[in-house]
Amino acid sequence: MVGGGITGVTTAYALARRGFAVTLYERHRYAAMETSFANGGQLSASNAEVWNLPSTMLKGLKWMLRADAPLLVSPKPSWHKLSWFAEFIAAMPHYERNTVETARLAIAAREHLFGWAADEGIAFDHKREGILHIYRDRAGFEHAERVSRLLAQGGLERRPVTPGEMRAIEPTLAGSYYGGWYTESDSTGDIHRFTFGLAQAAARRGVQCLYEQQVASVQHDADGVTVTSTGPDGQTLARRHDGVVVCAGVASRRFAAMLGDRVNIYPVKGYSITVHLDDEASRAAAPNVSLLDDATKLVTSRLGPDRFRVAGTAEFNGENRDIRADRIRPLVDWVRDCFPGVDTRRVTPWAGLRPMMPDMLPRVGRGRAAHVFYNTGHGHLGWTLSAVTADMVAGTVAAAYGGAAKAVVQRPLAAA
Repeated sequence: MVGGGITGVTTAYALARRGFAVTLYERHRYAAMETSFANGGQLSASNAEVWNLPSTMLKGLKWMLRADAPLLVSPKPSWHKLSWFAEFIAAMPHYERNTVETARLAIAAREHLFGWAADEGIAFDHKREGILHIYRDRAGFEHAERVSRLLAQGGLERRPVTPGEMRAIEPTLAGSYYGGWYTESDSTGDIHRFTFGLAQAAARRGVQCLYEQQVASVQHDADGVTVTSTGPDGQTLARRHDGVVVCAGVASRRFAAMLGDRVNIYPVKGYSITVHLDDEASRAAAPNVSLLDDATKLVTSRLGPDRFRVAGTAEFNGENRDIRADRIRPLVDWVRDCFPGVDTRRVTPWAGLRPMMPDMLPRVGRGRAAHVFYNTGHGHLGWTLSAVTADMVAGTVAAAYGGAAKAVVQRPLAAA
């Protein structure tokens, strides 16, 4: 298992539940320290709409030179970016089908994720207050109505609400709105706490978690795979495994190339702020219901009594993890405008790279080689979809091996 974010940990856990001997490689000291660290916190089937629309491309072109744009595409060209956008455009005819399929997966994921959390006693600030999509104009509201029909085909129920009903659902929300759409079955929580807790549960079930291991290569042959990694002491080890599941986020593209597969993931940067609610007035003024502002592409989550998360935007700028002040400022300003009673003097900024496929669907299943599998490319719905895709790939692995895999064999190499 390569990758210790939400998809890697859920996959390791799902395999362990099926009786497999699992080794998980993660380059950080702990699980969930990159894209799974501080996302928007939503478990949102209502956000299952894929982005493959002409309007998305037009917005990207129009906002290219606007630093605070919700969707920012760097004008610097690269073959990777050009190929990704070419495939993004090619997937536009499948927009409706892929939106329905994503909604179906998101709904199926809930049963696994909630059940695992209950089985393992994982506390992750889970809040079942639903998600409210907010719209300031008629055009946005009517587009959401069309999306709602697609989501309904995937099995999701959500309902339109008037401005008055929006106030009743979330009384702290300020501003003028045309209307909203409310999904009572959606929920929120802290992805880092969930993933870290599930990693501990996986270890209790026998998963060998190898942290601070920088994976240099993954090679396959007729008998299995060899994972070569370097630890914090500088020693390089090559370990033999029966098979490998690549769950490495934006690095999955590079590992897939080593294994003879093309997985065209592009890193799409998102930002978040965690607002610390240090006084009673701020705690009272912050929302309890999760919001999604489609115009600004921002989402919110209330994480316990003392934290308020705001996240979103999309930046196509390669594998760049810099936290830009001009991209953080709109998030703080949004809090000021929508929740003026919240004190924003103590705000923690963050940025992470979403591993996004051009058709917005995750790559789940077998690679070309017999011992290679993938669970990656979940984009903006990594946490929402993680549990179901983990169970899917675990089922595929079980079918391929007909039972639990053998234990790892390792041999030392020269230190890097």
